[in-house]
Amino acid sequence: MIDFRKAILAFILSISLACTSVFAESPEKTRFGIGEENRYIPVQLLGINDFHGQIDVYQNIDGRKAGGAEYLAAYIKKHNQNNKNSLLVHAGDVVGASSPVSSLLQDEPTIEILNELGFDVGTVGNHEFDEGVDEMKRLINGGSHEVTGDFEGADFPYTVANVKDKKTGEPILPPYVTKRVNGMEIGFIGVVTTETKNIVLPSGIEDVEFTDEGEAINKAVKELKEKGVKSIIVLGHVPASSNTDGTNPSGELAELAPEIDDEVDVIFGGHNHAYSNAIVDGKLIVQSYSYGTAFSDVDLMIDPKTKDIVKKQAKIVTTFHDSITPDAKVKEMVDQYKEEVGPLINEVVGETSEPITREPDESGESPLGNLVADSQRASMETDFAFMNPGGIRTDLDQGETTWGELYTMLPFGNNLVKMTLTGDQIKKLLEQQWNGGTKRILQISGLKYTWDKSAPEGEKVLDMTDSDGSPIDPQKEYTVTVNNYIATGGDGFTILKEGANQETGPLALDAMIDYMKNENSPIEAPVIDRIQVKE
Repeated sequence: MIDFRKAILAFILSISLACTSVFAESPEKTRFGIGEENRYIPVQLLGINDFHGQIDVYQNIDGRKAGGAEYLAAYIKKHNQNNKNSLLVHAGDVVGASSPVSSLLQDEPTIEILNELGFDVGTVGNHEFDEGVDEMKRLINGGSHEVTGDFEGADFPYTVANVKDKKTGEPILPPYVTKRVNGMEIGFIGVVTTETKNIVLPSGIEDVEFTDEGEAINKAVKELKEKGVKSIIVLGHVPASSNTDGTNPSGELAELAPEIDDEVDVIFGGHNHAYSNAIVDGKLIVQSYSYGTAFSDVDLMIDPKTKDIVKKQAKIVTTFHDSITPDAKVKEMVDQYKEEVGPLINEVVGETSEPITREPDESGESPLGNLVADSQRASMETDFAFMNPGGIRTDLDQGETTWGELYTMLPFGNNLVKMTLTGDQIKKLLEQQWNGGTKRILQISGLKYTWDKSAPEGEKVLDMTDSDGSPIDPQKEYTVTVNNYIATGGDGFTILKEGANQETGPLALDAMIDYMKNENSPIEAPVIDRIQVKE
């Protein structure tokens, strides 16, 4: 006869063991209870940084092509197509130092492409300030320009919490914006590196001030929490990097993370064009290189009861051409922009006999830097020329060189400035290359010197001579060519503001074009022998 009590106990025990097995396999279920995590709301964030208007420019990565607006668009649309809870974001520098296909049209093409893709929120980088605050706001809010006419602006809001109007003390853009996804409100706080004040033409930012990034973030977080927003993301045009496995997080964002309110769960980085996918102080810090060669795919889970992010993870996706078909609509847009500016950018202005690279050697000198400095010295007929390396954006390929290639290489529209400096002021200028612990080695023409690695700041530069080997006399006056960016103290070269007899010359681009046309083609890469390093 069957013992029903024993059978029932055996059945209950088997159910208990089965549940124990499920819990062991899924620790999250143990924490939240069976199936409780199913109430979480998934949200996807697709983010880019440092696109720099490279809508028609491709990069070679490990022998494979990547980048270009039509390929970036294809990837983003693919990752976005089946996800109703998805937001597109950017962390600044989407424009500035752009391809001529975008910049000759005031970077309106880049914004129009982001509108086509349906971007939801962005912040500003240092390059958004290249043509001043008014032009930055025109691109965002819409308005008329003498070159391009009326423009509708961005279809999505921008945020920056740490840039204030000097007169009013108010942020020049909203310090944060919120987006509602499936009933969940998500706050986005934008910040830009305070280094912007040192790396943008001073006249463009004279009416604004840049405040501490961490303090601005925490102030905005406090306001968001007071409004009941618990899911908070930072869009930071601030450097970050890590190994691809998430180890060795570094950069200003990694240092800043412990100081930021823990209600922030994800920080998008930018500015240093690096890779980051790491957890620091419980905060996920992501950055996806630059120029549209990759994007950040961040997956979140939000608890609708607490309105907080309870899970987060990311992957950095490279936009390899051989893995996808380019987006037809965006390709059509890019082709149209190309057609508008084609007659100018396709003009052949010279030829090179070999590739000329901006890659510096140990001293900081590069073949392309030498070539650019030589062109500027020749244009203004001065004793010396100095060129900031950050103003040279691409290498020169071997063969025919077009106007568009040179524009892409020197995209900032800077004029040359001739001035008089004493030998002592030139020494101080070179010493300023290490101010603040950041090394910025000027590219030079007509001058030679050695710098000492072990010497302290202010005492690094040795043995300055002209190109003939004659020592530089501290009391003697020399004529010097620089661009108007560093002439006004950009990149921290403040001694140049003391230069006497200042005279504005042609655009740096025009000087380069004239140099290539007038020199015997094909042009060879200049020899690397102007700067030496003492160990």
